[in-house]
Amino acid sequence: MKLSHFQFDLPKELLAEYPAENRDEARLMVIDRKKQTIEHKMFKDIIEYFDEGDVLILNNTKVFPARLYGNKEKTGARIEVFLLRELNAEQRLWDVLVDPARKIRIGNKLYFGDDDSLVAEVIDNTTSRGRTLRFLYDGSYEEFRNKLTELGETPIPKYISRDVTPEDAERYQTIYAKEEGSVAAPTAGLHFSKHLLKRLEIKGVNFAEVTLHVGLGTFNPVEVEDLSKHKMDSEELKITQEACDIVNEAKAKRKRICCVGTTSMRAVESSVSSQNTLNPFDGWTNKFIFPPHDFAVPTCMITNFHTPKSTLLMMISAFCGHDLMKKAYAEAIEEKYKFYSYGDAMLIL
Repeated sequence: MKLSHFQFDLPKELLAEYPAENRDEARLMVIDRKKQTIEHKMFKDIIEYFDEGDVLILNNTKVFPARLYGNKEKTGARIEVFLLRELNAEQRLWDVLVDPARKIRIGNKLYFGDDDSLVAEVIDNTTSRGRTLRFLYDGSYEEFRNKLTELGETPIPKYISRDVTPEDAERYQTIYAKEEGSVAAPTAGLHFSKHLLKRLEIKGVNFAEVTLHVGLGTFNPVEVEDLSKHKMDSEELKITQEACDIVNEAKAKRKRICCVGTTSMRAVESSVSSQNTLNPFDGWTNKFIFPPHDFAVPTCMITNFHTPKSTLLMMISAFCGHDLMKKAYAEAIEEKYKFYSYGDAMLIL
């Protein structure tokens, strides 16, 4: 499979600017790989496809307000700083992206907040837009993190052309988010309401939680025609023994195991034993799933509709089968499904 197999024309108006009014009332396309059929439902109808003992694998990562706006010393130029990851808590070192990058050199200072209560010094260049910052702040570590949260805004994706609203802080977060560390939401999970999770629980469906902190690398377009040459950014991953037990018991009983989103899928496929069971994991993964790939753990998955040439689309092709995926995407465009982070969903059985 080559990069050109993943190109399609996506009309701009199908990129979702806002989420559905109610989380579980997005549209749902249901794809049956065995029967090669495509059905159109509402997301809350997903309960019809799961029975007692089935498992949903959820990524419980939490998005932090990663986008800050600061001013450059002397010139006062407005600079966007996107926090990628903390490198050293004690020294308050962070890996960031800056925009516009050409103005930001080693030794520059940036000031944040109306009262300039937070200052950062550029101490290294990492990539064309990447920098290492050392934050200078008088308070304790906890106060420093609170200050970042206060000054930061929800990092809704760049394709959304509108300004961030207070609602985004809630809606660009799954209701089961616990472990802070992502700069982008695991978006398939955004469709679950408390009520829908409760109904699934009452039906006897089990939940296994994993933690994969989503980095911006997820959105890096693939630029090499030969997919095997693409390098994924590493992302932090934790899978507990408890999650493994829930999943492996369901697998032994031949129950349905459903990954909620591409991040859950990448998580579990990064930690498979030689017996094709799920192993605990605590570290980093740069797993890139593209066709052909034998999936060891999940029997189905829930995902949003992805953009052309993205690694996410390649994973869906590997799981769904390329021709069926192409057919589904053509139908989604025709039926005006909404794409991307705040868009509609797909259940692949």
